[in-house]
Amino acid sequence: MNATYTNPVIPGFHPDPSICRAGEDYYLVTSSFEYFPGVPLFHSRDLVHWRQIGHCLTRPSQLPLQNAWPSQGIYAPTLRYHQGRFYMITTNNSHGGNFIVQTDDPAGEWSEPLWVDKPGIDPSLLFDDDGKVYFTAVGNFQGRIDLATGKVTERVGQIWLGSGGKFPEGPHLYKIRGRYYLLDAEGGGVDFGHMVTIARSDSPWGPFVPCPHNPILSHRSLDKPIQCTGHGDLVEDHRGNWWLVFLGTRPSPFPHYTPLGRETFLAPVRWTEDGWPVVGNQGRVEPEMQADCLPPHPWPATPARDDFDQPTLACPWTFLRNPYERDWSLSQRPGWLRLQGSAVTPSDLDSPAWVGRRQQHHGCTVATLLEFQPRHEHEEAGLMVFMNAWHHYEIARRGARVIVRRRIGSLSAEVASRPTPEGPLRLAIEADLQEYRFLLNGECLASGEMRYLSTEVAGTFTGMFFALYATGNGQPSSVPADFDWFDYRPHDRATPSQD
Repeated sequence: MNATYTNPVIPGFHPDPSICRAGEDYYLVTSSFEYFPGVPLFHSRDLVHWRQIGHCLTRPSQLPLQNAWPSQGIYAPTLRYHQGRFYMITTNNSHGGNFIVQTDDPAGEWSEPLWVDKPGIDPSLLFDDDGKVYFTAVGNFQGRIDLATGKVTERVGQIWLGSGGKFPEGPHLYKIRGRYYLLDAEGGGVDFGHMVTIARSDSPWGPFVPCPHNPILSHRSLDKPIQCTGHGDLVEDHRGNWWLVFLGTRPSPFPHYTPLGRETFLAPVRWTEDGWPVVGNQGRVEPEMQADCLPPHPWPATPARDDFDQPTLACPWTFLRNPYERDWSLSQRPGWLRLQGSAVTPSDLDSPAWVGRRQQHHGCTVATLLEFQPRHEHEEAGLMVFMNAWHHYEIARRGARVIVRRRIGSLSAEVASRPTPEGPLRLAIEADLQEYRFLLNGECLASGEMRYLSTEVAGTFTGMFFALYATGNGQPSSVPADFDWFDYRPHDRATPSQD
């Protein structure tokens, strides 16, 4: 079915996508770094429309993140399906290294980690036709792996040096039409020179011959609205067509800044007569692509408002590192999200009373209704836009006043302050490509430039979050903060996966 689809297919901070097919169903995971639960998991029937169905890592025993620095934690997962079972292998870069979890039901519980005895990041698995399983990691180091023990054996070593780009990473080994193909990411995972390269061999151990038209995907030195294209994963659909999912960014017009972080994109793949893949339009992709798409299968639209009336938080919500159970509740005041501020602040390398969701559109408005009656000046609760511990803006009630504060590196300043009005507070943040505006009961109190929170300034692998939070700023808070609802309303047109 020849049709036009829109990129990115999963907008917002969703880097390092990995995909697998189970019959006519497609599943995809992305990196999550210091956020919990870890490894968001998506489901699609057409490769264009995706819905999040959960996370692979939902328990602290699977994902310890205590005191993880920004951009530590979970790196570059790989998702594979073999004989009715799903396997996800990834790296906890700050707590333990490489491990595998598995399940028969991707939307259900995943196993406890099986730790792999080899270091490195960006691990991947290939289930070969003869029953052997290969483990490949950053730098294209490879060995056979025993899935019962996690032990990597047999000729462990580097199988390809890459095409010459810096930081060969994100390798995936495939067996396609009797040959072994090694897909690589080169050029730096957050750099404008990022690219996808490929080589092939008749043996999983090589020698690997590079593709004569490498890189097979790159927008380096091109004036394109999509940049940093790389870190891909191939999949064959159930009709025999091939596709590549990969990360990219949508920077602002010059000067380039990327507040949304690295997102998930899709491109069709065709094979040349001599057996090499051609991605998109000769290695280029566009915001709108035409391809032989699967029949469209959109999912029901996600409501703009979360009323916090379910027993668990919806899939888009996440915590900063492993949350403390005492810090949040949906049951203590039914229909409200209650946050109990502790001594921990969002600027600490710990887990504050903080619940966030990704910013997925350059233009959007988020809002919440807050009931909070602090007894002391150090008690604070509100709404924030957050890149990392040292780069965030917030509108909040602190003591008897409502403030807007900007934190940029080591500099922190209140840029607006006024007495708290009577009654619940409607806090909102409006976003566009230039700035964030902070509103109290419909009135704009202050703004903050977007670029100071972007990846290029904050120096992070992640993307922007909107978050509800509470803190005692070094002391426990004596009263909880209650949030009645949360709205997320895009200004720009949503991608098909969000319709």
